[in-house]
Amino acid sequence: MNGFTGRVVLFLIVLFWGSLHSLLASHAVKQRLRRGAFLGTDQAYRLAYNAVAILTFLPVLAALLLTPDVHLFTAGMPLFVFLVLAQLLAVLLLVIGFLQTGPLSFLGLAPADEQGGLVTSGLYRFMRHPLYTAGLILIWCMPYMTANSLTINIALTLYVAIGAMFEEARLRKVFGQQYLDYARRTPMFLPRLRPRR
Repeated sequence: MNGFTGRVVLFLIVLFWGSLHSLLASHAVKQRLRRGAFLGTDQAYRLAYNAVAILTFLPVLAALLLTPDVHLFTAGMPLFVFLVLAQLLAVLLLVIGFLQTGPLSFLGLAPADEQGGLVTSGLYRFMRHPLYTAGLILIWCMPYMTANSLTINIALTLYVAIGAMFEEARLRKVFGQQYLDYARRTPMFLPRLRPRR
């Protein structure tokens, strides 16, 4: 498999993985799968969902390893330092956002009702999807870029944009007017330093 064909396949596999991820997170699919005995609780469903997400990412890694790569650029100073600092900030945001949303319930290791409803404080006071924002900063601030990593970045960015729309629809369905009010005063990805009241 040559480089170009491999990158097309890699792009499509990442999009398939993202689409499956979003589909399994949808309210309708979740309700259908939860009718089974094993997936009868939110906790069991979340645990199975995370396991499927990890297992279905293996073809992405396989395609990445099988596709010949081409070096595109390595950042020089001082850009290198700026990009690494931006990535460290992104990791910090990921950790804080993860802790705010209830890490044990997110992983499926505790009942989901421990989250206590819609989170609108902390990072979520400034943007609705801080984990997506942090993830995008992390992948786009790589100081070393190859053709394969660029392909994955483009596919993941597309997935985040589409996945966020599905997530928004799910949150509107679950939280109703509460989420609509929250969305009116809080941007999706780019933080507003002085949130609307």
